Amino acid sequence: IQLPGGRPFRRASTGAYLGDLRLGIGHRYDERLQSHFSITLPTATAPTGYGRGTVSFNLIHTLRAPLSSRVTFEGSVGTGFTPRHGDLAPNQQQLFLALTSGARYRFWGRLSAFANFFYQSAQYEGTGIAALDGKDLTLDFGWILRTRSGREWRIGMTEDPSPSGPAIDLVFRFGTSW
Repeated sequence: IQLPGGRPFRRASTGAYLGDLRLGIGHRYDERLQSHFSITLPTATAPTGYGRGTVSFNLIHTLRAPLSSRVTFEGSVGTGFTPRHGDLAPNQQQLFLALTSGARYRFWGRLSAFANFFYQSAQYEGTGIAALDGKDLTLDFGWILRTRSGREWRIGMTEDPSPSGPAIDLVFRFGTSW
């Protein structure tokens, strides 16, 4: 990729690798509100450009509010800091903002559907590449099965409507929480 000012930027393909290590601590104030602080350590075993490359920090506050016996609102606001580093340091943003908003609808027994929007501010500026300079908007949707023990199993899909690009931005996911 040729960046403004003539700087070339190139990354080679890579195989499997271990990612960065994220450590976190949180506090749940009550059933509705929690906060979570995390630090990411640059431990990736991948070539330069595939890991974070530096220490970063973030803080997220999450609200979960029942609107009725079937509908629950879930939203969060977060901020993060990553020092400038690497080949794109002149273009890198250091402060980030993330917002989520969504709901789950329990339509039968312990089975629910969910949809969440996720917004993140731009990671770079002035590269001339929309996927780097633009904000990120993601829609996450699917199904939740809550077991008698309280564990939740999720199966869903994630679609990235912005930034739009030539690649398919659809991800299938499966997970659990308790």
